Amino acid sequence: MAEYAHSLIDADPDRPPSEVVLEDVCAAADRLEGVAHRTPVMTNSHLDALTGAGRVYLKCENMQRVGAFKFRGAYNALSRLSDEAKKNGVLTFSSGNHAQAVALAGKLLGIYTVIVMPTDAPEIKKRATRGYQGEGGELVEYDRETISRESLGAELAAERGLTIVPPYDHPDVIAGQGTIALELLEEVGEIDRLYVCVGGGGQASGCGIVCKGLLGDRVEVIGVEPEAADDATWSFETRTLHSVHNPPTIADGARTPSLGRWTFPLLLRHVDRMMTVSDGELVEAMRLVMGRMKMVVEPTGVLALSGLLRDARERADEIAGQKIGVVVSGGNIDLGRLGELIGGSDG
Repeated sequence: MAEYAHSLIDADPDRPPSEVVLEDVCAAADRLEGVAHRTPVMTNSHLDALTGAGRVYLKCENMQRVGAFKFRGAYNALSRLSDEAKKNGVLTFSSGNHAQAVALAGKLLGIYTVIVMPTDAPEIKKRATRGYQGEGGELVEYDRETISRESLGAELAAERGLTIVPPYDHPDVIAGQGTIALELLEEVGEIDRLYVCVGGGGQASGCGIVCKGLLGDRVEVIGVEPEAADDATWSFETRTLHSVHNPPTIADGARTPSLGRWTFPLLLRHVDRMMTVSDGELVEAMRLVMGRMKMVVEPTGVLALSGLLRDARERADEIAGQKIGVVVSGGNIDLGRLGELIGGSDG
């Protein structure tokens, strides 16, 4: 278990600062039409047999633009800015996938972007971010051991008149991420449960809004986060917001300090259960996906799948015969790091 301190975020567990509803997700889907990829939904008979489910549907956001689901929320949020805000530029802070998403969305919309990234972020994500920005942005690195990305970002934004577009705690970002579940349900129909990854809670909140809005209690939404970064699980179970500093997990995309003012109450309302998985389980899930389905995934990208695999071992009776959705959230991983993580197994 990680060490916690109560977050300084002023979060009301019963109400977000402004509501995010199904209609917001549908509007985001309209904005993303023809811009974001409608990512494939894949199945695998071995995975069905391994879990005992009737059918497992993988929503492959590792095949989204920038290689992760984050493009959905970033583009939706930037496209909603005022003309003045677009002219002045935006700032975000991210370990990688949201950074790339904002950089590309800014390029597509003609908005200058300043990206604050930790020095230890994967090199593949830093290179890609710089590439998407081109001459239309700046990448600022910081030491996450000594500096808060939120405080640094706020300082830079105030100095330069930039609009902050955070990685998850923003209503338009949340609505954009919810289009993942909207597409999945449009393609496969009703499902019995959906597994989603949880870092800051944007994906879980958005997808939960869609599932509960369309299916109500007929679907169970399950959030999955790393054992070493289980602040969201503790927040969920206690209804009191907790935070964690720089948790030691290979799931770099889920090393967020806490849930946010929007995502905390939305997650409480629209997610049925939270669970955690170990780094070892993430590695095994990566081996499974790469070996059996020939897809490149990053550790954070298989959080949801790892949750399903654990439930298949520990709650087999509950999921037997069910239609189950799983979000594969990203595939951005250094190839050298990939060899270190999954070497020594034939998948």
